[in-house]
Amino acid sequence: MNLKSPRDAVISVGRIYCDLVFSGLSGMPQMGHEVFARSMQPVLGGGAFIAAAHLSHLDRPAALLAAYGTDPLSQTLAPQLEESGIDLRFLERRADAGPQVTVVMTNAEDRAFLSCRAGRAVPTRFANALAWERAALLHIAEYATLDEQPDLVSRAKAAGLVVALDPSWDETLIGQPGLLKACAGVDIFLPNAEEAAAITGKSDLAQALDVLADHFPIVAIKCGGRGGLLGAGKTRLSTTAPKVHVVDTTGAGDAFNAGLIDAYLSGRALGECLDAGVTAGSLSVQSIGGAPRPATSVAV
Repeated sequence: MNLKSPRDAVISVGRIYCDLVFSGLSGMPQMGHEVFARSMQPVLGGGAFIAAAHLSHLDRPAALLAAYGTDPLSQTLAPQLEESGIDLRFLERRADAGPQVTVVMTNAEDRAFLSCRAGRAVPTRFANALAWERAALLHIAEYATLDEQPDLVSRAKAAGLVVALDPSWDETLIGQPGLLKACAGVDIFLPNAEEAAAITGKSDLAQALDVLADHFPIVAIKCGGRGGLLGAGKTRLSTTAPKVHVVDTTGAGDAFNAGLIDAYLSGRALGECLDAGVTAGSLSVQSIGGAPRPATSVAV
C-alpha cells in the first residue's frame, strides 16, 4: 500500500503530557522511602506528541490533534512544541487542558510512570482534522482516548483514513473484556508485550499475537530490547533489536509506532515495516525523553 502525496500525512490524537523525567535511579521508590535520581529533566510527552515528533523527524507530515494547557508548566514547555516540526494547525490551547503531568522514573532496565490527566483528550477540531486533504492515517495514541470518544475509529474510516492504535497501559482499562470490540475497525494495532498479554489473557506472545491477528489486519507487538513481532492474516514475522546504550526507555514504543507507520505509508513490505519500528525505538532509548534527538548510531 502506498499513500503518498496528496494523502501522505498522519494525524496523531491524544493528550500532551508535561513529563518530569527522573533518570539514573538505583531502584524504584517505595512508600516510606526516598530515592535520589542522578538527573531530572522536564520534557513534553504523551504518545500522540512523541509519535508525531518522530514522524516529523522521519520527514513524514504529521499533525497533532490535541488540547494544550495555558498553565505555567505548559507555557514553559511550549517551545518544545514549536521546535518539534509537528504541524500544529489542529492544536487547541485551553485552560482546562493542563497541566497534565507525568512523573517518569527510569533506569537502564525499565521505567515507571505516575500521571494526572486534565480535560478531554480530543479537541473540538476533530472534524476539521478528518477533512484535511493530506490526511492518510489517524494514529490514536492511547485506548483511553478511544474510550473517551468511541466514534473516533468509525468517523476516521468514513473519511477514508487508515487507523492505527496503541492501547497504552491504563490500569483501569487494559483488562476490560470489551476492549477488542471497542477497537473494531482499527487497521494497525500496536501493543507492547505486557499489554498484549493483558488484553488477550495469553502469557505466550505467539498465542497473544494469534488472538489479536484475528481481530486486526496488522498487529505489531513491541518487545523492548528483544525486538518485535508482527502478524497479518496468516503471516507471522519477528525481528531482534540491536544492542545499544540505553539511557531512557520513555517513549520508545511511540518511536516504534512512528517508524512502522512511516514505512507502512511508504508502501514498504511488512518485514521492513517491523524493522523500521525496531530501529526507531532503538534510537529513541539512547537519549532522555521520548521526542527525537540528533541521529545516533544503533550499531553494537
